[in-house]
Amino acid sequence: MWQSRALTVAVLLCSSLSLAAQAPENSDPKQRSRTARDLAKQGSEAIPKLQAMLADPVVDVRIEVVKGIVDIGTQASLAALIQATRDGDPEIQIRASDGLVNFYLPGYVRTGLSASVRRIGSALMAKFTDTTDQVIDPYVEVRPEVVAALGKLAASGAAAESRANAARACGILRGRAALGDLYEALHSKDSQIIYESLTAIRKIGDPSAAPHIAFLLRDLDEKVEAAALETTGLLRNREALPDLRRVLANPASNKIRRAALTAIAMIPDETSRPDYIRYLSDKDEGMRAAAAEGLARLKNPADLPALEKAFNDERKMPPRLSLAFALVMVGKSETSEFSPLRYLLNSLNSAAWRGVARAFLIELARDPAIRRPIQDAAGSATKAEKIELAQILGASGGRDTLACLEALSHDPDTEVAAAGINALRTLKARLP
Repeated sequence: MWQSRALTVAVLLCSSLSLAAQAPENSDPKQRSRTARDLAKQGSEAIPKLQAMLADPVVDVRIEVVKGIVDIGTQASLAALIQATRDGDPEIQIRASDGLVNFYLPGYVRTGLSASVRRIGSALMAKFTDTTDQVIDPYVEVRPEVVAALGKLAASGAAAESRANAARACGILRGRAALGDLYEALHSKDSQIIYESLTAIRKIGDPSAAPHIAFLLRDLDEKVEAAALETTGLLRNREALPDLRRVLANPASNKIRRAALTAIAMIPDETSRPDYIRYLSDKDEGMRAAAAEGLARLKNPADLPALEKAFNDERKMPPRLSLAFALVMVGKSETSEFSPLRYLLNSLNSAAWRGVARAFLIELARDPAIRRPIQDAAGSATKAEKIELAQILGASGGRDTLACLEALSHDPDTEVAAAGINALRTLKARLP
């Protein structure tokens, strides 16, 4: 009897030891990392097990867990990634932030900060790219808890890199609910955090944010000051005009001088006219471009002769595009072969200049009288023009634009059709 009991106990003990050896929490870190990678291959069904492993005491294991959750990339991943943003390790915070963005902007993890993050001993190395134009389409709805998690991380993350990265994520996702956290981040001592927070505020585009960035218009970091100037202009903060003029009168550099005039040019005000007239013939092409844009937004037909002369005399592309924009704004909206509007439309074919032309056309298309010839041009446009016009009209069109975008969505070219469908979704999300 006692021999039988002893044998049973021995069998149970061996079984327990075997199970313990197989359990992730009792194996060595390398084995737990392999377990995380294997679980990730199972897809969404493995999320609960991976989420439980986010409590692992070893950072390297948790990193593999977050990588796996990001790779799965389904809606089921979101809660786990939000949990990972609260991890005390900055790399995990970075990877979790990028994973949240990647769900709404597929492919982002290949270009986001997590793609460059490296560890050298205990130090974290990561390189921010200069790409600041990424943003989700207006019709994409982001879950409030995602924005809340990223905002909190931007305000109080474990390291400057993870905070700056979270601020960038808030901007890409148009996270208006994170503005309070971004205002807090603006008071950081780290320039990258401030810059990314400013960029996010610009992308969110809420005019109420303007007073919160005024103190940065004289920042000692040129990159931060330029971003503050640009954001102030884009938010149309008229109350900041005196400060902007003071910066223009006494700039820290030529870059700041251009940024100040560009910001002033975004805020239509007749009292700025002397500055525009003065700099329309400046030796700096950036200043000439900004001056032309300022006159454009005043929309005074009396400026037509001076603008036409400047357009015909100009040889540099940036101010020439700005002058074309100005001429259309003051009434030259025909699309004949050598017209300024045709010049802007033709520039959509240029990889180097289509971004500039697109921005001007988006602004022009807000005016129904100008929008009509732009829509008419879509019928005979090139492939590149059609793709760009779809984006332009989706951003600035009205109900009168639906037919044009419907036609583009049925274009024989699949890329044009895809652009048309996407633009229709954007437009319908904007319309009341």
